[in-house]
Amino acid sequence: MARLPGNEQLTDSRGNALFSLRDISFLDAGEKERLYSRLIPERLYKVLGIRPGTVGGAGDTAKIRFIAPSGLGLMRIEARLNPAENDRVFFLELADTHYRQMELSFCIINDMTAPRYDVDKDERGQDNCFASTGRNLPEEMRAMEVGLFPNQTHRGLKMFKEVFSLLELFVDGLGMEMIIAEPLTYDNALRYEKYGFDYITGKRLMQDINEGFKPGGMLAARLDNSTPFRRPEMAATVLGRSWSIHDGILDEPWDDVKIYKMIGRSAGIDTFPERDRQENESSNT
Repeated sequence: MARLPGNEQLTDSRGNALFSLRDISFLDAGEKERLYSRLIPERLYKVLGIRPGTVGGAGDTAKIRFIAPSGLGLMRIEARLNPAENDRVFFLELADTHYRQMELSFCIINDMTAPRYDVDKDERGQDNCFASTGRNLPEEMRAMEVGLFPNQTHRGLKMFKEVFSLLELFVDGLGMEMIIAEPLTYDNALRYEKYGFDYITGKRLMQDINEGFKPGGMLAARLDNSTPFRRPEMAATVLGRSWSIHDGILDEPWDDVKIYKMIGRSAGIDTFPERDRQENESSNT
């Protein structure tokens, strides 16, 4: 049952209530498209140059694709300015959990008019799986200098707020109470805090990181100019901290940070309260 004011339970065309992505997966393609279109902000249609509620073509020419295999509790939305290109303007992946929660697996929103930085490839041009199989240091330095965060190939469209509002309504419409996620980077975790998330695991790590970057802290001492990603001034900003963590400044890899958001409620968590509120936190979204 939906809980947000003015929201309604999601149903199929015959009025049957839907409670999961798996329920939706058994519907025909047209119904899936109708339901999953609820997750697309109107502004994205303008960026794509297509009429709201449409996909901008048929088959391989479509600018928006909905991927939701029958019988599986997962879905993906991909949007491209040019269907023949690999880079996506919008990418959203969701999955059911075993505990009737919604997992926000990925959300990437790119400004395709902005320059591209090949941080997603190693120096041989191969996909580096979010830098886990190799880094492209020259591209990372270029991206960092223009204010992009780790793993960010383009500047964002600043559209995540719109997407997340629609996601909360959608999840609530399925009668679910919680969204969970795993932030891939330090800056992602801080960004999710702003949207009301709390920590399942990793809160102590986030607090320790903040203490470590304070004057006299262990992490601040490691900002020793030994690499371009370890300049002393980086301790004061989300951008700088995130790049230094990406560069391996912690004693352990960035891992096992899991977060959750109760629908319609904000946890009010802020593990970097000293940050400069005017800092440009442009993101993948």
